Amino acid sequence: MSIDKLYEAEVAQSEKDHHTPTAGAMSGHILANLKIHQVKMAQAVYYARGTETAFLRKFFSQAIQEEFELFDELAQLLLDESEVIPTTTGEFSRYSMLEEQGKFKYLSAREWLVTAVKDFDTQNLFITRAIKLAAKEDKLAIQAFLVRHLSWNHRKIRELQAFLDHTPREGLDEEGDN
Repeated sequence: MSIDKLYEAEVAQSEKDHHTPTAGAMSGHILANLKIHQVKMAQAVYYARGTETAFLRKFFSQAIQEEFELFDELAQLLLDESEVIPTTTGEFSRYSMLEEQGKFKYLSAREWLVTAVKDFDTQNLFITRAIKLAAKEDKLAIQAFLVRHLSWNHRKIRELQAFLDHTPREGLDEEGDN
């Protein structure tokens, strides 16, 4: 088959998988969210200003590296299961639910930290759904990884919230109730 035909088949399967979600499709969203989140945090590292900047730069720089590793491990697990993963900036933009914009460079460090908490929480929506789908599809290695990833995200939320002098769910659960 030609590369054009192979790609057409991939796109068709992807559309099908996103309308009837699978662990692979949901994990594609997780990969996209990770990639966009890394870009957002890098933007914050470069442009953040305010009294929280030193903490932000250290925390985000470490999180960027850890998210790179999470991305790679999940991508490898998906490939092991014969899943197709997003690999282009267009796919990352299309599948991510995180918002990035050039104007965000003007946020204060504190605003960036609050945004990061919300971004980790948004990522958890996809992770928890993918965990259930992986269990249903008997993709145990993916499920185990996603449980660890969810725990990692919860830890990041707690650490950021503590720095902001918030409880772990402060500002998150209230928004979901509206």
